[in-house]
Amino acid sequence: MNHYETVFILNPVLSETQIKETVQKYEDFLVSRGAKMVAKEDWGLKKLAYPIQNKKSGFYHLFEYQVDGEVINPLEVEFRRDERFMRYLTVTLDKHAVSWAERRREKLKQKA
Repeated sequence: MNHYETVFILNPVLSETQIKETVQKYEDFLVSRGAKMVAKEDWGLKKLAYPIQNKKSGFYHLFEYQVDGEVINPLEVEFRRDERFMRYLTVTLDKHAVSWAERRREKLKQKA
């Protein structure tokens, strides 16, 4: 099982309920395919560096999880089909990135 991180931007016109439902849908999608969720973060509404679909902001979310590599392609196909997603990026984390992510999460916990 590989370690992955997916960041996605949701359309800013969605209600809070719709955002929660969307995030839960894709978390369930991953878990149903054997993923182990390591972390999930809601970064909130942020201004975009450039307009996407004539929108200047979007709701950012991050998933960090462990799953077999063949699950990533179906996940990204679902992202492309869903009009609520403006952008997404999935990356494989190496051992250095995993340790950095753990330190970042610990730092966030200490701030809260």
